[in-house]
Amino acid sequence: MTEETTEWLYLLGEDARIVGISGYTVRPPRARQEKPRVSAFTSAKIDRILELEPDCVFGFSDLQADIAAELVRRGVQVTIFNQRSVEQVFSMLYQVAAMVGRAERGLELLQGMRERLEAIRTAAAALPRRPRVFFEEWDDPLISGIRWVSELLDIAGGDDCFPELAAQPLGKDRILADPGEVVRRNPDIVIGSWCGKKFRPERVAARPGWEQVAAVRDGQLFEIKSADILQPGPAALTDGVEQLHRIVMDWSRAHA
Repeated sequence: MTEETTEWLYLLGEDARIVGISGYTVRPPRARQEKPRVSAFTSAKIDRILELEPDCVFGFSDLQADIAAELVRRGVQVTIFNQRSVEQVFSMLYQVAAMVGRAERGLELLQGMRERLEAIRTAAAALPRRPRVFFEEWDDPLISGIRWVSELLDIAGGDDCFPELAAQPLGKDRILADPGEVVRRNPDIVIGSWCGKKFRPERVAARPGWEQVAAVRDGQLFEIKSADILQPGPAALTDGVEQLHRIVMDWSRAHA
């Protein structure tokens, strides 16, 4: 019922174990052609899942608690992960690998990811100046980035404009009641990842008062697809952080 475990099982070479996936799954692309879609994010086809006779169902976060409870009542083993930090993502991935008997292979893959993150961190440490970054998870209402995004941004060389909100696990607790606060914090870069819809930089630039923001003035408005950064699994630890780092490094070269 969650994207990241599907991607991870494919990477582990254990995709034959998967009998059904989330309809939001896009990584790897072949999963959508090979596996039946049995859930959204806050809803699921319970009868269809039962027909597949799974030995275990994987889910993510408190938002899937009601689905999990119904499956448990119907006799299904359910594992719900609730990772919010980078280290919690690593822990979740290791647990899944161990559950399918691929702990050693999982550790190999995870070590490669850790080494790349350290290489990125080292490169970022040499920057003469770190840009201030506003990561926009949603536009109406305005929601700032979740914890793992903030941590990956730090590794990539940027400073989160709203680090105090990143610690909040729920989106409703990361809502910016006053969009003017973004103007006051004046980010050098704005990165949008509007889950389920395309980021529209022209709409961001047209917000009242935002013409004063450095990112708007300098045309530093970027999109990272939600599948690459808001999926707390392999995607965020690889493609997501790479895109963050590329944006930060390009900004740094332009402002050297």
